Amino acid sequence: MMRKSLNSCRERVAAWLCQGISPSRLALTLALGFAIGCIPMVGVTTVVCVAVAFALRLNLLILQAANWIAMPLQVILLVPFVRLGGKLFSSGGAQAMNLGSLLHSSPLALITQLGGLTAHAMLAWLLIAGPAVALLTAALTLVLRRVPALTAIHACD
Repeated sequence: MMRKSLNSCRERVAAWLCQGISPSRLALTLALGFAIGCIPMVGVTTVVCVAVAFALRLNLLILQAANWIAMPLQVILLVPFVRLGGKLFSSGGAQAMNLGSLLHSSPLALITQLGGLTAHAMLAWLLIAGPAVALLTAALTLVLRRVPALTAIHACD
């Protein structure tokens, strides 16, 4: 059963490659999907993936799959991104992270504070995402070029 599943997966990857996706392009697509999946704004990653896929002419299904795989990290990395962003703005992000003060604020103050925290987190994500995509793309390209099913791209022509 497991062998059949693995062969099926290999055949799908080979089919994607026959549609013109090289190992380096596949690596870029996976790296971007993973990075987008870590954006510290819940609910926007799918729209961002669609826009990036169309803008860069990437495989949307692969990009979305990597996005969905990375989504648990989105929640895990939310607080570290807010803290790093707070340090970058030197606004003391830890003060705004006091849950008690957020819950007892007026709705307008709450929205303002959450907007500021989101901006801090996005700045931190932007600073980390670029180098992370570059490193992940390079590493995945090396790995994907060693997969026999992926090196058969020229056999499809």
